[in-house]
Amino acid sequence: MKKNALAALYEKDGTKKVLSSLISIVAGLLVGGIAVLIVGLFNEKISLSGAWDGIRIIFAGIFSTGRDAAGTLTWGFNAVNLGNMLFRATPLIMTGLSVAVAFKTGLFNIGAPGQYLVSTMVTLMVALSIPSSAVPVGVIWVLAFLAGCLSGALWGAIPGLVKALLNINEVLACIMTNWIAANLVTWMFDISNFKNMVESTKSGYIYKTTFNGVATPKLGLDAIFPGSQVNGGILVAIVIAIAMYILMNKTTLGYELKACGANRHAARYAGIRDKRNIVLSMAIAGALAGAGAALYWLSGNTEFYWSTYQALPAVGFNGIPVALLALNNPIAVIFTGIFMAMLNIVGLQLTNLTAYNEYITDVIISVIVYLSAFSLAIRMMLSRKKKPHAHVEETAAPAADAAPPEEPAEEPTEPAEPAAAQTEEGGDQA
Repeated sequence: MKKNALAALYEKDGTKKVLSSLISIVAGLLVGGIAVLIVGLFNEKISLSGAWDGIRIIFAGIFSTGRDAAGTLTWGFNAVNLGNMLFRATPLIMTGLSVAVAFKTGLFNIGAPGQYLVSTMVTLMVALSIPSSAVPVGVIWVLAFLAGCLSGALWGAIPGLVKALLNINEVLACIMTNWIAANLVTWMFDISNFKNMVESTKSGYIYKTTFNGVATPKLGLDAIFPGSQVNGGILVAIVIAIAMYILMNKTTLGYELKACGANRHAARYAGIRDKRNIVLSMAIAGALAGAGAALYWLSGNTEFYWSTYQALPAVGFNGIPVALLALNNPIAVIFTGIFMAMLNIVGLQLTNLTAYNEYITDVIISVIVYLSAFSLAIRMMLSRKKKPHAHVEETAAPAADAAPPEEPAEEPTEPAEPAAAQTEEGGDQA
């Protein structure tokens, strides 16, 4: 009975999706461990014991508490690492949702970095420009968050409009809007008075929102993870992820968006406004990326370096592997976003506690992304069914030796019409 239940569970499509993602994760970690071992064997500064320390940090670095007086790695509950992991996971969850929602509607939102940047600019300007002496900081926080979401939505709608009205590939439009956003944000902050002039060595940075008294409340998480950057933003991200799951799977709007993604022309034939839904899908994706930026910068413990033309924010692109690994499921994005943030912390642990550098984790992420892109192939391999054995044919063989059935008597031709009609009715019922 238990074997049949396990077999039935294994045959479910959802189980195969989870297994394909887990295979990608395990394979990435194994490749990272092998890379650490090879580097350790061929580097004179790293002994075999140092390589072993690196491998252990790859798999369980989030629980490393440092080294003792003898230089041995110590393990346990690391509140700072776990709290920082949740803090870094917040924007990853939001950009992952941004990419996942667009994927669900047949669009590839590679414009999350630009949407993230525009939201960063608007969020910081609103949070720093409204005087907290006249307006409650809670109201300023809400206004800045909503402004960041709205600006991301508007910036995301641009590729959607180009796609819907001109049928230009959204990837090309997103790439262009990314770099327009990078230079626009740089120029706007360059001419603004939000640059940190109090600390003269940080004139290229924008004030933290705490300069105006605005910061995301901790909601008790600082008691669980003392000394870390965690705040209530992670809870907001989880609530938004659940809301997006409900929107995409339990509402008429979500059905229409997915129908346009499955087949735009068939959706139009069914009466669904495909152009409107394409623009709306990209706007929602942009709003989610913008929410990630708003939650990150409104934390109050981060400061923004405004010379963004040098590079687009990596968190925008990292939303792609988060969505791929989650197979575009909004609930799964929560866990894959936390996993990617954990790899980020592991990279820092490698740098701080061993002779390795944090870029080993980039190897792990690249392998995971590569395999998650082939998740469909992995699911097909898991779903491969065995060919029928020869005994099936042998079982059917005696039927040929059996006496042939008597030929039916000829039926009159007149009832043929009613029979056909009955068949049609039965087909309609089916």
